[in-house]
Amino acid sequence: MTVALFTHSDMLDHQPGAGHAERPERLRAVIDALQDDANLDLELNEAPLVEPADLKRIHPRQYVDEIFAAAPSTGQRALDPDTILSPGSLNAARRAAGAVVAAVREVAAGKIDRAFCAVRPPGHHAEPDTAMGFCVFSNVAVAARAAQAAGLARVAVVDFDVHHGNGAQAAFEHDPSLFLASIHQSPLYPGTGDPSERGLGNIANATVPPHAPRELWRQRFEGLMDQLDAFAPDLIIVSAGFDAHARDPLASQSLEEADFAWATRAIASVAASRSRGRIVSSLEGGYDLEALGRSALAHVRALQEG
Repeated sequence: MTVALFTHSDMLDHQPGAGHAERPERLRAVIDALQDDANLDLELNEAPLVEPADLKRIHPRQYVDEIFAAAPSTGQRALDPDTILSPGSLNAARRAAGAVVAAVREVAAGKIDRAFCAVRPPGHHAEPDTAMGFCVFSNVAVAARAAQAAGLARVAVVDFDVHHGNGAQAAFEHDPSLFLASIHQSPLYPGTGDPSERGLGNIANATVPPHAPRELWRQRFEGLMDQLDAFAPDLIIVSAGFDAHARDPLASQSLEEADFAWATRAIASVAASRSRGRIVSSLEGGYDLEALGRSALAHVRALQEG
């Protein structure tokens, strides 16, 4: 199966500063790993700039206007202690959201079935009116609304980043046509995502403790897949963070790239029975460059399996 790859070099121009974990080299590591595998069947697409109207499906007009106004022409501007804008950051953030929106529209139009969006800055911590945790716009949540507008009525997000996807939860928790399944380490930033947080029954949070064995992670992920299957989505969007890898410096998990491939196959199994195989994946975290590249490659290989 061909996988559509959505990315853009403008996303390298987001420069949050020396020593920042969310650095441009992350995107290079992912693209280099994908390009080095001659067996991948990728269709390269240029990520467009997301339109403000699409952002406003999730983010209030005031928030969107404030972010556009906050983008500096020189130097840097902090939205919070972790989320820093440089002169290239607004275009990068618009390309990141635009990639996922473009991918879901291509899926809704029947042109593709699978896509991977190699993007930065990530998005799953950005709440409707708050930038946080390296994230400016809620990329997958914006895309979920765009998918619904394009005719895919029931949209699910599966988030296996090591941190809780609080932004998607905040955007989804009052709308039963949207579903979020998130597996994450607890305790850990941002401190949300307890299994008791269920929204309208459309939020499924699974937690694992620090240094959890891989077998426990897989067991809890399988429980999320049962709930995903019961939701019966028309489209599955993946918040693909690879920072639960054993090498990652920002968390304390035990996964290897084979675990991300396994999780991708589990998602694909539900997609085959519920959403005509349709999956759009968007890069979130992952801060060890070697582990990030290897894990993203394993994920895309598994997406390609069909």
